[in-house]
Amino acid sequence: MSLFSDNIRALRLKQKISQEKLAESLQITRGRYVKYEDGTSEAPYDILKKIAQHYHISIDLLLSVDVRKIDVQDLLKLENNRLVLPIQVDREGKDFIEIVTQKVKAGYLNGYADPEYIENLQQISLPFLGPGKHRGFPVEGDSMPPHEDGSIIIGRYVERLGEVQDGKTYILITKSEGMVYKRLNKNKKNILVLESDNSFYPKYDVKVSDILEIWEYECNIGRSDKRQEMSETQTTKELLLEVKREVAEIKSSILNIN
Repeated sequence: MSLFSDNIRALRLKQKISQEKLAESLQITRGRYVKYEDGTSEAPYDILKKIAQHYHISIDLLLSVDVRKIDVQDLLKLENNRLVLPIQVDREGKDFIEIVTQKVKAGYLNGYADPEYIENLQQISLPFLGPGKHRGFPVEGDSMPPHEDGSIIIGRYVERLGEVQDGKTYILITKSEGMVYKRLNKNKKNILVLESDNSFYPKYDVKVSDILEIWEYECNIGRSDKRQEMSETQTTKELLLEVKREVAEIKSSILNIN
């Protein structure tokens, strides 16, 4: 028996539907379905997709999470009835924001789909955030100024790759790199270009197939009140804006006199 077999059996029993009825809805024979539930045969992608759609649950959860340990009602509902991300809510029904601290960061790659791991993360609530599922991740190093080492980036979960916008910053969870915070570009087919705001660090590519999760930057929780030094370009821009404002004031004064 595999985790997938256990899951589809548990879901079928919870729905109180027979193997024959389920097989009929999947447009396959009962004998073929029984092999999937017994673990004697692996379901192809087209059948996996049909089963996921039948139970309104994602394929990744069917394959990687023991659904007997979670309440499907506690999963976040996304497009096309896809269910992912075990979440916690407060008394008013608002999502708690789980914080992945430096202490537990190393385990996130293995625990991101584990309800028990997620439930044990520290939680906060930020009422000014908009809709969507949010999570906090630690900043490490100096590759993304002004966010300093030790800060927490709050990100909104990105469901589809098409939502990623060139030039915006994201937290990426990848199989090869683990957890990174970078500025993204999609100017290559099936590849994302990751760029640091600190020009000391070179750009590099990540295959889409290597990505486990993407979280879009929403806000930063920092610990430093250090004054940010303005670059020469910023200083010149501010000076030009000030001159423009003063010229507008002079024009206005002349018009009032006339």
